[in-house]
Amino acid sequence: MASTARPPLVPPADLESFQKHLNSSKRIVALVGAGLSASSGLPTFRGAGGLWRTHEATELATPGAFQRDPALVWQFYSYRRHMSLKAHPNRAHYALAELARRKDFMTVSQNVDGLSQRASHPPSSLKLVHGSLFDVKCNEFFCEYAESNNFTDPIVPALALPTDESDPTTTEALRARELDISDERVTLPELNIRDLPRCPKCKKGLLRPGVVWFGEMLPKDTLKDIETWMDDPRQIDLIIVIGTSARVYPAASYVDDARMRGAKVAVVNMDPADVPAGGLYAGDWFFQGDASEIVPEILKSVIGEVELPERS
Repeated sequence: MASTARPPLVPPADLESFQKHLNSSKRIVALVGAGLSASSGLPTFRGAGGLWRTHEATELATPGAFQRDPALVWQFYSYRRHMSLKAHPNRAHYALAELARRKDFMTVSQNVDGLSQRASHPPSSLKLVHGSLFDVKCNEFFCEYAESNNFTDPIVPALALPTDESDPTTTEALRARELDISDERVTLPELNIRDLPRCPKCKKGLLRPGVVWFGEMLPKDTLKDIETWMDDPRQIDLIIVIGTSARVYPAASYVDDARMRGAKVAVVNMDPADVPAGGLYAGDWFFQGDASEIVPEILKSVIGEVELPERS
């Protein structure tokens, strides 16, 4: 009778050599992107078939768009917040959170979905270079109000989604509501600006999502924290690149910087072509597959088995 045993997730020789290095590593950094959250069911808002298909993300995720039409921008981000909250952290999120409790370890995340935070990743070792959907801040120039991890859904009643929780801007949704779809950028039902999230501190400004919009600088405090950790005179032993090609700034620079400080590189990705711009060296690792399966497996020798919490 033919064997039905499942083939190993990772070639045994690669797993053995990686775990030997992992076990002896003192300082480790992970660079993560959208592939970390893919198996949690989150679609990308920039790709084909992504969120808000009838609105270009580059037209909505800008300071200018918020100035012109804050209601439309908040509808977009309220939908993204809702979809992220419907998703759940996967085993890779929990594995990285556990590694942070056991090693001198930092996760540099390009994701804004809040899943690492909800997996209880220690905040001090989680650096969000693109901000978070669940952070908000005042849009008034002289007001410094900011709030982290606001998971209220909807953030204000006026931004509640339709009961079917579907994307309200798809062609099908527009047809169902008998709106004119000759122009795909048809205006959504108007919201009164007074019903949008308001700053509780200055009482004048609107709150805006705490993400980095196109044309904005990355958060300097976060970049400084990463730089300080990377510049520590102690060697970096390992950088794990998960679900990102790491070919754009600042991601590419972190891989190069870690390597210059002694790190070996391990990549976890679905596409074998998605490796850092500098490529892989002899002694590095490439693990092909779903991050939610691969990451807990390769980290098991340090963190043990990863169990998902029961959902209420």
